[in-house]
Order: sequence, then structure tokens, then C-alpha cells
Amino acid sequence: MPAALPVTLPLTLLVIARNEAPIIARCLDSVPFAAEKIVIDSGSTDGTAEVVARHGARVIHQDWLGFGPQRNFGSTQASHDWILALDADEALSAELADEMQRRLPQLMQSQSAGAILRRQTWYMGAPMRWYRPMMGERLGRLYHRGRARWTDVRVHESLRFDGPTETFARPFIHLNNPTLVHKHLKTLRYAELKARDWLDRGKPAQMWMTPFVHLAAFLKDYVLRLAFLDGWRGYVVSQVAASSIWRSEERRVGKECRS
Repeated sequence: MPAALPVTLPLTLLVIARNEAPIIARCLDSVPFAAEKIVIDSGSTDGTAEVVARHGARVIHQDWLGFGPQRNFGSTQASHDWILALDADEALSAELADEMQRRLPQLMQSQSAGAILRRQTWYMGAPMRWYRPMMGERLGRLYHRGRARWTDVRVHESLRFDGPTETFARPFIHLNNPTLVHKHLKTLRYAELKARDWLDRGKPAQMWMTPFVHLAAFLKDYVLRLAFLDGWRGYVVSQVAASSIWRSEERRVGKECRS
């Protein structure tokens, strides 16, 4: 007999994307129980829309607003109040998909604002075993849109809940940048967005502090957050994370000089 199909739940899978054709199918297919799948696309030119359509989701175009505003816009487009937000390079593990199908019906009938999920990261082709921010990271990704909202920042957004939350035990998977080139390009993009947020808040540039902040950030990740136990990957991730700070400062100075 054919395998039973997953029970469909009144849940919207929400993904924001741009030029994610090679990887987005894995994300969409990892949530077979979602009654609706939406991709908020900010101008893909690589065939992302065609891939999305083949995997049962619909595309809504929205020019880039920043991560927080883009996710909040997506929440308004959903047909269901309960939303699961994933990035194109993320996917539910089979264990988490099973746990969600068991627990979601009761959760969605409650007054909970949402749930915290645990994220396990693969970095440059292998799972991170010790580096704390990439192992069991706790993130708000499942929410009732009337009881939660994303912060209105361009980058490093977070979900703010207005009510109690639950926690799922099994992890979802983050395939974080397959090469160092990808990681540096992403760091540059995030630095640009962070600099714009700082300028909007009137935070002055302090380039003289950059070497000290860089060293402190590196030691925090490499030593205190146990990145050194992940070998060369831990060294690379610590250096890249620390460099993102001075890159943001560098871009802020450049923008102040041009204004």
C-alpha cells in the first residue's frame, strides 16, 4: 500500500528569498503538513519562482524592505494565523517534522503566542559540534501573527511574542554558507544593513575602537563560546564573526562621509 500522506494543518510556511533556486526546494519540501507555502521574493533572476511553483508554493513579489519588515509584510499575506518562518537555507529535520505534526494541533488551539525552535548549523560542509551559537541555538520561528511580531530592523531581526510560548525539542537544520566566499559576501551584505540601522538611530561612528572590539569579539567566540573545539571551522567562524563588526563600522563611516 502507498505511504499515508501527512495530515495538512492550517499553517503557513513563510520564506523570504532572493536568488535561492539551488536550495529552496529542500526548505519547502521539509514542511509537507503546511496547508500553505508562501515565498516573499525580492527580485530573483535565477529561476527561483519556477522552482517554488514546482514545489507547491506561491511567490509574492516585494521589493526589499529589510529582514524584519520583509517578514512582517509576509505575515500579512498568509491565509492562516499560524506561521512557520524559515530561510531558504533552512529545513525541518525529519524528527522535528514528526514532533510538529504531533504537537501542533493542540498548540494551535491554545492561547500560546508561538514556539521556540532549536537550530543546528552545518558550516562549510560539516555540522558544528561545540560552537554554542551554532549548536542548539534557540529561535522564535513559529507564531500566531496576532500575538507576535518581528522587530523592524534591517538585519538581525527577532520575533517578539505577546503571550506564552512553548519549545520544541528536535532541531531544524541550517546549511550555513557552503563556501567561505559565500560567507564573506553575506557578511558584507549584513554589515551594510547594520550600518544603515545605526545611522538611522544617530549612533556615531567610532573607528578607533574597531581593533579592540574585533579582538574581544574573536576571543569571545573562539574561547568562551568553544569555537576552538570545532577545529579550523571554529577558527574561521570566529574570525568572520569578529570581522563583521569592523565592516559595519567601515561602511557607516563611508556613508557619513558621503552625506
